Amino acid sequence: MSKTSRNIPVMKSSVTRNAIIYARVSSKDQEKEGFSIPAQQKLLAGYAKDHNLKVLTEFIDIETAKRAGRTAFSQMVNFIRTRPRGAKERLVLLVEKTDRLYRNIRDWVTLDDLDLEIHLVKENVILSPNSRSSEKFMHGIKVLMAKNYIDNLSEEVMKGMREKASQGIWPSCAPLGYLNSESHSRKRIIIPDPDRAHLVRQMFELYATGLYSLTTLSAKMFNAGLKHRKTSARLTKSTVHQMLRNPIYYGYFFWDGILYHGNHEPIISKELFDKVQDVLAGKGRCPMSPQKHLFTYQGMVTCGRCGCAMVAEIKKEKYIYYHCTGGKGKCHIEYVREEELERQFRASLAKIRLSQPILDLVVRALKESHDDEKSFHDEAVGSLEHQRQMLQRRLDALYADKLDG
Repeated sequence: MSKTSRNIPVMKSSVTRNAIIYARVSSKDQEKEGFSIPAQQKLLAGYAKDHNLKVLTEFIDIETAKRAGRTAFSQMVNFIRTRPRGAKERLVLLVEKTDRLYRNIRDWVTLDDLDLEIHLVKENVILSPNSRSSEKFMHGIKVLMAKNYIDNLSEEVMKGMREKASQGIWPSCAPLGYLNSESHSRKRIIIPDPDRAHLVRQMFELYATGLYSLTTLSAKMFNAGLKHRKTSARLTKSTVHQMLRNPIYYGYFFWDGILYHGNHEPIISKELFDKVQDVLAGKGRCPMSPQKHLFTYQGMVTCGRCGCAMVAEIKKEKYIYYHCTGGKGKCHIEYVREEELERQFRASLAKIRLSQPILDLVVRALKESHDDEKSFHDEAVGSLEHQRQMLQRRLDALYADKLDG
C-alpha cells in the first residue's frame, strides 16, 4: 500500500494485511456530535473491508467524568509491542482522526516508536516511518492542536469547578456520608445520605471520647454498617483519618487550597469537629482528661475465637468490658468483664516460679538495660544541645548582619 496524504487516493492492494482499530470518545457531548463509538467502528470497519485489511482486534476507550484514563490505549500499545510478526510486516492502525488517537505528546512519541502504519481515515492521511518529512510535520501540528484543545478543555472545567466552589457548592463527587443530587434550580449539590449520615456522625462522636484508636474505630464502624460505597469493604485507617479531618462534615470544604463555606447541610457541629481535632492532636487520647480511663489490659489480650485485638469500653461510667474488634469480620464473642480478666491473669501469674539465680540474672539485665537507656538519652540530649547552640550562634550572626545592613 502506498503512502498518501489529504486528497491523494489510496491504492487498493490484493495482499491482505493485518490491522487493528482504535476508537475513543471523551464525553457525552461527543456522542451527540457524531463521534460515538458505533459510528467510529462502522467507519473504520468499512474502510478495512474496502482496502483489503484484516482486522485482528479493536480497542475502545470511553472517557467520562466518572471514568478517566485510557486503559484500552495502554492495552493496544502492549498488544503491538508483544505481538510476534514477520520481518517485513508492518501493522496497520485504523483510527478516525488525529484527536481520537492522541491526547498529548507522549502518546505521539509512544506510537512513533512502534513501526506502525497509521491510517487517519476521515483526514485521508496515511503515516509511516517512510512518510515524507512535510507529512510528518503537518501531522505534528495537528497533534499539538489536539493537545491544546484538551488543555483548554481542562482549564475550562477547572474554572467551572472553582466558580461552583465560590458559590458554596461542592463541585465533585460527594464524600462518604453525602449523595450527589440536584437542587430546584437544577444545580448539582450534595445532600446527607439517609443510610450513612448518622453513621458518620456516630464515628465522630465515638472518636471524640478519646477511647478509640483509628483502627478500632474502623472495625466498630464496619460492624455498624459504615463501608465503602462501591466495594462494601471496611474503611482503612487512612480513610477514617481523612474523614475525621474533613471540614465538609460541619459545613465547610477546601477546594484548590481555599476554605469555602458550603451551602450543604452539615452532618456534625463545629464543636464536635473541633473536639475530634483535639483528640487527633493528642494521638488518640482526649486532652481534657488524659488519665481518666487507663485500661489495664488494653493491647495485651486478643480474641480467643478469631485472634483479633480486644478493646475496652466503660458501661454506666464504672463497669469496664472488653470485646473483640472484629477486624476479620463480625465476631460473636461476648463481652468480658475486666474483673474476669484480672482473675485469669492472677491465676496465670501465680503459677510462675523463678529460682534465685534466674531472678538475679533478670535484675542484672534490667539494670544494664536501664544504664544503656540512660547513656543513649544523655548522648541524644548532648547532641541536640550542641545543635541548638550552633543554630543560636547563626541567628545571632544573622541579626548582626541585619543591623549592619
